[in-house]
Amino acid sequence: MSNGTAAAIVVGVDGSPQSVEALRWAARTADALGAGVKAVGAWEYPPEYAGYVPLGSDNFDEITRKRVDKAVHEAFGDDVPAGLSTSVVFGHPAKVLVHESEDATMLVVGRRGHDGFRGMLLGSVSAACVTHASCPVLVIHEDPDAGRGAQDRPA
Repeated sequence: MSNGTAAAIVVGVDGSPQSVEALRWAARTADALGAGVKAVGAWEYPPEYAGYVPLGSDNFDEITRKRVDKAVHEAFGDDVPAGLSTSVVFGHPAKVLVHESEDATMLVVGRRGHDGFRGMLLGSVSAACVTHASCPVLVIHEDPDAGRGAQDRPA
């Protein structure tokens, strides 16, 4: 973390349930570390757009902003933690988050879940963050009990 920069926990937000949970984890951890939370959404043009759609004529930035705002609302409702900021950045999510980690106290990302053997593997963005981030990385896995009532959970 560079001098003069306020401590921040950066959270990669893509709107998935794991990224919403990552926001919650970051907020709980921020108090203990005396840090703020920075929710970051990243976007880039899909590869097929390059030859077919004039660049700059879409609304990916706006869609990503809405996705980040919705995730913050899902995580906290109207009780948004003090010190939480949001940003939307153009670029590949892994590259954006690794860059954001340079001034971060911690990076928190969600891992999209898969069943079976594939479920033991990290996704490409979370794996890149773990490998290349400049700070500690917390990867939030999908809650296997999500959507199940307490009576349905194993004892």
